[in-house]
Amino acid sequence: MNQEQDVTTNVVRFRRGQAQHSPYRDQKNLMEAVYGAGSLPVAAQDRETKAVAARLHLFGLVSIEAVEVDGSMRRLRPSESIHAAVERPWRISKASAGARRPFGSTARVSVASVAI
Repeated sequence: MNQEQDVTTNVVRFRRGQAQHSPYRDQKNLMEAVYGAGSLPVAAQDRETKAVAARLHLFGLVSIEAVEVDGSMRRLRPSESIHAAVERPWRISKASAGARRPFGSTARVSVASVAI
């Protein structure tokens, strides 16, 4: 006996994450943009891009400068960039070769500069 069966399949399509309003959300795209352009301005309210940049800054791959009120730049330390403040815009640039010492290296201290 040949019976026709109605096979109903429910297929649910899941969308890929949330809509990305910033093309610099993931680390690879941000690195490519910074290394391609040399530097990249980031708006003060763009927390997602600042968070990704802070992670790259922690690894020493980029350098981050905060734009002050008078237009001057202040280089941020990795510990400062982790707290992505929204009051100042940033400029992310390629890390210079000597900007960060490798992990485990010690700073040289002159004997003359140490007070005994």
